[in-house]
Amino acid sequence: MNDSQIIEFLLLGISEDPSLQPLLYGLFLSMYLLTVLGNLLIILAAISDPRLHTPMYFFLSNLSLVDVCFTSTTVPKMLLSLHTHSRAISYAGCIIQIYFFTLFIGLDAFLLVVMAYDRFVAICHLLRYAIIMSPRLCVLLMLGSWVTRTLNSLLQSLLVQRLSFCKAPEIPHFFCEPNQLAHVSCSDTSLNRIALYCVAGLLGGSSLVGILYSYYKIVSSIRAMSTAQGRYKTFSTCASHLSVVSLFYGTLLGVYFSSEVIQNPHSSTTASVMYTVVTPMLNPFIYSLRNKDLKRALAMFLEKETRQVLTVLGVRKGI
Repeated sequence: MNDSQIIEFLLLGISEDPSLQPLLYGLFLSMYLLTVLGNLLIILAAISDPRLHTPMYFFLSNLSLVDVCFTSTTVPKMLLSLHTHSRAISYAGCIIQIYFFTLFIGLDAFLLVVMAYDRFVAICHLLRYAIIMSPRLCVLLMLGSWVTRTLNSLLQSLLVQRLSFCKAPEIPHFFCEPNQLAHVSCSDTSLNRIALYCVAGLLGGSSLVGILYSYYKIVSSIRAMSTAQGRYKTFSTCASHLSVVSLFYGTLLGVYFSSEVIQNPHSSTTASVMYTVVTPMLNPFIYSLRNKDLKRALAMFLEKETRQVLTVLGVRKGI
């Protein structure tokens, strides 16, 4: 009998040691605030500076927005659990978390492949860059990504709802993840696993292949350059994106492959922190520290906002 509508799930979190709860709460709260602040600054800087109204920064702003939403899907619930010492999450809350987690991780992967394609066009087809990467194409790419990822998230959520649970299950994770729910279900999960692996292979695999192909063409084009200085300058424009791709896919693939081979839930949970919390936090620093245009835009934006605040304070003081 399917009692899934009346049960609660218990999220075991990263550690069950009570003495570590305050430390974990402070650590993840700091990381979450840094993630939100850093990504919002990139979005505001890209919007405020007309020189950054290009496809590259359009996709970067969308990546920052998705990173904020991605982190907000899992971290606030974890912080609430650490603060209240309550591990319970309702059935409806778990399904909602699965939906948005699947949506935003898919959008993250798509944006990384589109940004790789943008770098490929900028390096290998520089003279046609403005024609190929037109505003219309950029908007269509984003709309297409939202549609396909939304449908995939809806599919994964519906597949989880068909599962039955014999009792209030304990999930060895800090958020509801489709694969983890399949492990604790007492019903047949073969359809869920087939759908999960097929979608991951189709969408995730195609994204990774797209990134690898783009960088293959980029490296081939760089090797054909005559001067070492030109090769270094060209490759430096890809360094930030390549760092983010390596961090995201390295940790994501590491978690899922290790979970199938090692079967250690605690190790998988700890490693999941890398792509769900650490990577979105580091992305703004990676892009801003290696990008002169973005650093200039951030400095101008902060200077402008500081002047406005001081002006307001001066007026109020005069009053």
